Amino acid sequence: MVTLNDVYIIGAGETKFGELWDKSLRELAVEAGLKAVEDAGVYTKDIDILYGSNTLGAGISYQNDIGSLISDFSGIAADHIPALRVEASTASGAAAIREAYLSIRSGEYNVAMIGGVEKLTDIYGSEILDKTSTLLDSEWEAFFGATPAAVAALTARKYMKDFNVSKEVLARISVNDHENASKNPDAQFRNRISVETALNSLPVAEPLNIMDCSPIGDGAAALLLASEEFVKKNKIDGVRIIASSIAQDFLALHSRESIYRLDSTVIAARKALEKAGIRNDQIGMVELHNSYSIYGLIALEDLGFAEKGKAKDLVEADIKLDGRIPVNPSGGLKAKGNPFGATGVGQAVEAYLQFKNRAGERQIKGLEYAMLHNMGGSGSTSIVHILGGA
Repeated sequence: MVTLNDVYIIGAGETKFGELWDKSLRELAVEAGLKAVEDAGVYTKDIDILYGSNTLGAGISYQNDIGSLISDFSGIAADHIPALRVEASTASGAAAIREAYLSIRSGEYNVAMIGGVEKLTDIYGSEILDKTSTLLDSEWEAFFGATPAAVAALTARKYMKDFNVSKEVLARISVNDHENASKNPDAQFRNRISVETALNSLPVAEPLNIMDCSPIGDGAAALLLASEEFVKKNKIDGVRIIASSIAQDFLALHSRESIYRLDSTVIAARKALEKAGIRNDQIGMVELHNSYSIYGLIALEDLGFAEKGKAKDLVEADIKLDGRIPVNPSGGLKAKGNPFGATGVGQAVEAYLQFKNRAGERQIKGLEYAMLHNMGGSGSTSIVHILGGA
């Protein structure tokens, strides 16, 4: 019988998320990576493989082969370790974590580095709109003028009508993110907002306005993953990844059975909980993918924290830091930021800091399990990780 290795996060680092005009793609990646290596207290010679997660580097920064770029500029190319780019739309970060996790769990490697990076502010206006719309079905959606915001708005309109949900419910998702981000020095937006501010902000695509949408921004995040053998040998207090699951749905919205039930999330969450051997009510925090507020609301249901149409009952108090299920203690995609390739890695950085009691004002007490949910595009791919239980 094959014995599978337990996998631990042993180090984490990230840059500030935001409009980082003075830093290049490679500089951001290396900054985060060096922080993670320093945090882990290991040497680069200990690293067996590097996974670089990135979504739009080729189209915006005109750079492919991100893995090699990170390896080269960080000074570890001379060690000749494998360096690969992982791309899964806006779920690239979690996909890279999963690939690293599987490579260690299988016994192939002992230590893996993950570097997620994105530079979205190098272009603007219609150019960035065109690039982000490639995350949709280019032939059947983007060609006819659909954008990620428009697709999210269609979902929101149908959901709000069918379940009698007000705009205020969506606004509270963003208010919660901003409240938590005000306590996170790495967040793109650290300002608190009120429900009234969110409701009265500039319209984007009815019923969504600017406070319902994650921002365009830059940033990088990095992790060091290691096997139980390496952790024990080097007496490292790591954070265990106890489950990793991925599921797929149709790329185009019109092909799905329901536009407001994200089957990829439902399936990935169910499988992750089964692998971890725990229930939803044991989860002490969740970092979920709310590129648009409607997706945050739907994710609460599809991850199993509420029945369909009932997540509106959670947004008043339950999702706060001191609530029943703290949501996005980092500030989430809306306020911490959403530099695509770094987003999923940044979620894991937050969970790592929480477990290490290094989250400052946003620290969650007595945390036992954390769930991370990273999604590709409008829900074509969902990846769920569960951490803790050490």
